[in-house]
Amino acid sequence: MPKVDLNRVGIYYEETGEGFPLVFAHELAGNTESWRAQVSYFSRRYRVITYNARGYPPSDVPDKLDDYSQEQVVEDLYLLLQHLGIKQAHIAGLSMGGNMTLFFGLRHPEMAKSLIIAGAGTGSTDSAMFKQQSEAYAAQLEADGTAGLANYLTGPTRARFKQKDPTGWAEFARLFSDHSAQGKALTLRGYQARRPSVMSLEAELQAMQVPTLIILGDEDDPCLEPALFMKRNIPRSGLVVVPQTGHAVNLEEPEVFNRSISDFLTAVDAGKWETRSPGSGVGFGVKS
Repeated sequence: MPKVDLNRVGIYYEETGEGFPLVFAHELAGNTESWRAQVSYFSRRYRVITYNARGYPPSDVPDKLDDYSQEQVVEDLYLLLQHLGIKQAHIAGLSMGGNMTLFFGLRHPEMAKSLIIAGAGTGSTDSAMFKQQSEAYAAQLEADGTAGLANYLTGPTRARFKQKDPTGWAEFARLFSDHSAQGKALTLRGYQARRPSVMSLEAELQAMQVPTLIILGDEDDPCLEPALFMKRNIPRSGLVVVPQTGHAVNLEEPEVFNRSISDFLTAVDAGKWETRSPGSGVGFGVKS
């Protein structure tokens, strides 16, 4: 079981395949196992790296709130790549992992050959409400364990997954039940509730030149406006919207998800992923 000490926190990771490095960072409700379909597909061409964030066993579960923050999760990946001798990689993430992916590109652009940001930006249109909801979820976890968040797994952004693929959804829910309630509660309070809104990053997004693919389901309502905002402001970005699909787009529609990423990486690797034309969007000379 590969595990490395980063910032005094043990981080569990897995490597599969050979080639240029491709990293997948999981969502709040996931872990390394959430990426099975992607590991199987992309490890034929890439050195695929998945890992469990701090708070997600077998990674360590620090017991202090200040051990969980936006800056620390970005630093964890930075140090993991250094440990693995990786100077540059394609970085992908879903939801919480997608938010980390965006900030990794902003903080360490020289290490990101490309960014794949999936289902990211929840709470960006109402940060106060998102913080309140994150605190409420954390309290439920502390009171009732992971069973206390059963409603989180059946909400509007997850309902389509359960309808389309009951077996896949049941496995997703089973894996969720095995997570650390303490680690997830601290993640909600320390990282989720305190992270900045995507909408506050306009100038930084416009300055970032890393090739970026944004993916989401069209029924992932909290992420629709943040996705459009990123598309309008990241110069070298593209947007894929998957129809009748919710938040866990990689699990709901793995074939579409994998194919979209594969086409994107092929273009990036060939130097054919272009910069947005000046004046063609809100972030480039046209005001909404």
